Amino acid sequence: MELVIEDVFKTVRDKEFLKIADKVLEEKRLSEEDALYLFRSNNLTALGHLAEFVNRKKNGMHAYFIINRQINPTNVCVYQCDFCAFGVRKSDPRAYEMSLEEILQKVEETFRAGGKEIHMVGGIPAHWGYDKYLELVRAIKSRFPEIVVKAWTAIEVHHMAKISKKSYEEVLRELKEAGLDALPGGGAEIFSERARMIIAPNKANAEEYLEVHRVAHRLGIPSNATMLYGHVETLEERVEHLSKLREIQDETGGFQVFIPLAYWPEGTRLGGRRTSSVDDLKTIAVSRLFLDNFDHIKAYWVTLGEKVAQIALNFGADDLDGTIEEEKIVHSAGTKSAYGHSVDRLVGLIRKAGKVPVERDTFYRVVKVYD
Repeated sequence: MELVIEDVFKTVRDKEFLKIADKVLEEKRLSEEDALYLFRSNNLTALGHLAEFVNRKKNGMHAYFIINRQINPTNVCVYQCDFCAFGVRKSDPRAYEMSLEEILQKVEETFRAGGKEIHMVGGIPAHWGYDKYLELVRAIKSRFPEIVVKAWTAIEVHHMAKISKKSYEEVLRELKEAGLDALPGGGAEIFSERARMIIAPNKANAEEYLEVHRVAHRLGIPSNATMLYGHVETLEERVEHLSKLREIQDETGGFQVFIPLAYWPEGTRLGGRRTSSVDDLKTIAVSRLFLDNFDHIKAYWVTLGEKVAQIALNFGADDLDGTIEEEKIVHSAGTKSAYGHSVDRLVGLIRKAGKVPVERDTFYRVVKVYD
């Protein structure tokens, strides 16, 4: 790998890029200024090689996936964020709420197919009480104790604390007792308050989001981290977002993976344009280089699309997510990706990227290596 890096750098004439590359090769932490420079750089191939160099030191040739299912219990949501095409009011003809039996049936289908994880997030209905969130987790874990329940974003936890008048710690303890195993990373959007006031002014703010994760980590609940990019944020605000995540990870070590989420504008009030493939790959690569304390970077095939996600496996990403089965949130905003994938399809995508497919569980423990 070192020889490839040296060969690529022979074609680079950008002295500042080469200085940053030297820092990476010497295992020195990048500054926010370094990350911003890389975002603005036109040395895409060299950037990808550099990020992949770091990834291979951490993960070798392995690229991960999981047999999982995403369940979105309802699209009814009190927040009505302008960037979101999923959440609707209860009176909207598109509104739906799944019954407990419908949810359990989907979990059973996943379990029978060898599923390891349920990823449950959705809208935040004004008429749901605090006990509803506990009940859903408890019911799934009670009937399927082997299934890992990764449920409720920090935004949902913040909402539970507000309506129950409990602290984050009390809410998370009770969720854990009900069977919660991990927190997903959704709801982070972008931490800049300027941008947040435009795209999601009524949601929990950045510090509240981060505090939920900080408390979860203290209680032994691992979590994921995300960043929604490609809407109204600046490159400086992206770097600020990454920096805040790196600070929390230095403090707690509780984040398992970072997931950049490309914004999809179709059907949203915010509008805008879809991010470019170059921007997607840059964001994956810069994230890998800047987040030196994260073991994993996910190329989420739902937002990136199969082809870009596959290329991203050689731009610093080491995970494609999973079979998913029935994702609704991003599809409501116009993604053309499939609703779910088979194991064979994911294995094929990874192999064609030149990597070794590895089935994992939620906690990145190896289930099966497809040599």
